[in-house]
Amino acid sequence: MEDHHELTLLELQEIIRDGVESAVPDKLWIKAEVASVQARGNGHCYLELSQSEDGRLLAKARAVIWKSVWFALKRYFREATGSELAPGMQVMVRVQASYSELYGLTLVVDELEPQYTLGAAELEKRKTIERLTEEGLMDRQKELELAELPYALAVISASDAAGFGDFCRHIEENEYGFKFRVDLFPATMQGENAPESIVDAMEQVEIAGGYDAVLIMRGGGSTLDLSCFDDYGLAFAIASCPIPVFTAIGHDRDYHVADMVAFDFVKTPTALADLFIDAFAAEDERISAFSTRLRVALSNRISAMESAVSVLEQRIKAADPRNILTRGYSLVTDADGVVLNSASAIRSGQRVRLLFADGHVDAEVL
Repeated sequence: MEDHHELTLLELQEIIRDGVESAVPDKLWIKAEVASVQARGNGHCYLELSQSEDGRLLAKARAVIWKSVWFALKRYFREATGSELAPGMQVMVRVQASYSELYGLTLVVDELEPQYTLGAAELEKRKTIERLTEEGLMDRQKELELAELPYALAVISASDAAGFGDFCRHIEENEYGFKFRVDLFPATMQGENAPESIVDAMEQVEIAGGYDAVLIMRGGGSTLDLSCFDDYGLAFAIASCPIPVFTAIGHDRDYHVADMVAFDFVKTPTALADLFIDAFAAEDERISAFSTRLRVALSNRISAMESAVSVLEQRIKAADPRNILTRGYSLVTDADGVVLNSASAIRSGQRVRLLFADGHVDAEVL
């Protein structure tokens, strides 16, 4: 048996530690994706950072933000981005490589660049828009036809969302008394699982059938909170939906890919309710206007007929022999009442009757 240079596990780990720490002696800025975040009760924050390409995991490492810097770093990131550090975010962090004989490699984070996270989200949004444009999906929803009176509405929202409550109150208490069918399909509306949850809800709407429109609504939030509405998979599902999709997402300043591919978008749930109320109000006004025009037309027709009857009455009165007699004329008839129009038709000794306006006289022709 040959002699071997034997090492204990600890000795091997110490060699690796010395190699790692000598190879990376200084702090470095690295780009990675946050795979998980765990803020512990001891005040430290533990992360798992990863890097993927085309859905394939290329690298991952544990990282820690010690209590001494975590509170300040967390507040700085929230103030700059409006969001908490969360899984799925692209981050740029400054790290010091540390190797432990017990825990292996750990990256100690002491600085974080929030603008990189915001920029990465915006870059991903642009890539999504370019891809949808190339695939001809940006305007596919606009080619659909909305029912003239969209009554059955499928709402995709968190069940306890204030915006959903505002929408229901506004559409149910509309001043006209219009009635709508509103059915909720609950979904997660924030975070990395939101796109998949919303797509699942849309599939349930299609399976149920019978809806005139799909309404996706989510109240205000930070830029990163709402970045899930720039997801390609969600945008693809909206563009491909056979039912007109309406969105009401975020604040007035927000404009997401989901808004771009939808049939139409507004900025608040109450504005979305108004859109459907106004459709019914416009139809109601059109019917009222038609009824008014019908009444006017009928009234004009009756007036014209009454005028024609009046003219006819005047003509009949003017042609009535009794009216002629009032002007001093008389009418001659034989004994049987036959009008005698000519003197040559009368013979001597014939009995005749002379009709006047105020009576008649019987006479004999000499």
